[in-house]
Amino acid sequence: MAAQFDKDYVIKSVEERNIRFVRFWFTDVLGFLKSFAVTDTELEGAFDEGMGFDGSSIDGFTRIQESDMIAFPDPSTFQSLPWRPQAADGVGRMFCDIVKPNGEPFEGDPRYALKRVLKKAADMGYTMYVGPELEYFYFADSDGTEFLDQGGYFDLTPLDVASDLRRETVLTLEKLGIPVEYSHHEVAPSQHEIDLRYQDALTMADAVMTYRLTVKEVAYANGVYATFMPKPVAGINGSGMHVHQSLFNKDGNAFFDASMPGNLSQVCRWYIAGLLKYAPEFCAITNPLVNSYKRLIPGYEAPVYVSWAQANRSAMVRVPLYKPGKEAATRLELRSPDPSCNPYLAFAVMLGAGLKGIEEQLELMPEATNDIFEMSAAELKEADIKTLPENLGAAIALFEESETMKEILGDHIHSFYVENKKAEWADYIKDVSQWELDRYLPVI
Repeated sequence: MAAQFDKDYVIKSVEERNIRFVRFWFTDVLGFLKSFAVTDTELEGAFDEGMGFDGSSIDGFTRIQESDMIAFPDPSTFQSLPWRPQAADGVGRMFCDIVKPNGEPFEGDPRYALKRVLKKAADMGYTMYVGPELEYFYFADSDGTEFLDQGGYFDLTPLDVASDLRRETVLTLEKLGIPVEYSHHEVAPSQHEIDLRYQDALTMADAVMTYRLTVKEVAYANGVYATFMPKPVAGINGSGMHVHQSLFNKDGNAFFDASMPGNLSQVCRWYIAGLLKYAPEFCAITNPLVNSYKRLIPGYEAPVYVSWAQANRSAMVRVPLYKPGKEAATRLELRSPDPSCNPYLAFAVMLGAGLKGIEEQLELMPEATNDIFEMSAAELKEADIKTLPENLGAAIALFEESETMKEILGDHIHSFYVENKKAEWADYIKDVSQWELDRYLPVI
């Protein structure tokens, strides 16, 4: 569903729009956006030969003795940046694929990791479509958590002072060629959500990276701060990234079958079973921070229990109810990820897990029809409902031992990610927090 621009279109557009610089975007393994600028006069050569850079300074890329990397721009991702000057000396951007000097794809490039899993899906006859719902907070500045409003879910009142910020963000995203489905105030004070219309997974991963930057750019231009930190404030809901996903084949939506219970095809049931089996193992990818696990606790709408259900929002995997005539909309929603994740790796592990479920024809556990948050420990055990890891340390331990995750992401990304997250967890557990000082210092 991406615009099919080619290099000739981009070169012509750069000339006609007076664009002087084109930013080449790519992400490191941790999901941080990286960029360098190329002048308009260098653009044609960059398409033909790529642009070299030092990969040893990028997290998860290369060691110093093998540092040379080459970025090849993907012309289909070209857009001009709306927050840069438009009349003259404008700025464009393209996402890049990273290759080694010998021309082979670089195994540490997250975009390539997703492409590999998408190729596997294509070989099985499937195309993955995703529609993520990214939540975030607006604060007065980056130094604290002062709310801009006290609004609640779907509020449209003077309390929702950020509605103009959301509107400006939506308009900016549309200028960048990213279609938006809807936007609204979320449950917590100063918490907001803008939902992107479903796209193929690679296009959407690029869109998520653009979305996060756009939200922050618009906030900054208006003198406030936007954050995708999963749980910035204790005692209120954290921010999630619910991911709606489906597989299509040559006959249409592979998740729909009118003859099956709930209209869910056998392929869909296998896919869900794969997500459920491997969710604890990929949790370190979809929930990558120490802070991510402050969100994944009972009582704040974040899923903790490995389960599925139709319409039951306490389940980790929710299947929206089928509407007659909407076969193409049949999908599932994975509710555990948060918006701090690397979208390329997150979509890769979701798809990889689902494809494993199809390959292994995994049996789907019974649907959770009651509120799982209200179930006792004995009831959860009887229903064989497991939990996601309780913290980053537990998550990375499962991820490290997972041969499936290593297969999906490749040895390079898997090993770097384990090393990096182990260091993050070690830093956290040796820290003495203010909570500990407040609780223990006065009495012990």
